[in-house]
Amino acid sequence: MTSVTKLREYREQLQDARFSGVRSLTDQNGEAVQYRSQAEIERAIAAIDAEIATLTRGRQTLIRLQTSKGL
Repeated sequence: MTSVTKLREYREQLQDARFSGVRSLTDQNGEAVQYRSQAEIERAIAAIDAEIATLTRGRQTLIRLQTSKGL
């Protein structure tokens, strides 16, 4: 699983590529990704945003109470 910090760094790179009009991106490992359109970059950013939200969301706790009068 990728850390939130790395996801945010990758998101920043995608944002830079999106605003500069670049359609290819090379990450720190030397892997290159070429996007076909700006919409594809936007979908990648949305997917990263969803993953960041999932990782940063606090754990939800459900407490279910069951009572009885003892009858």
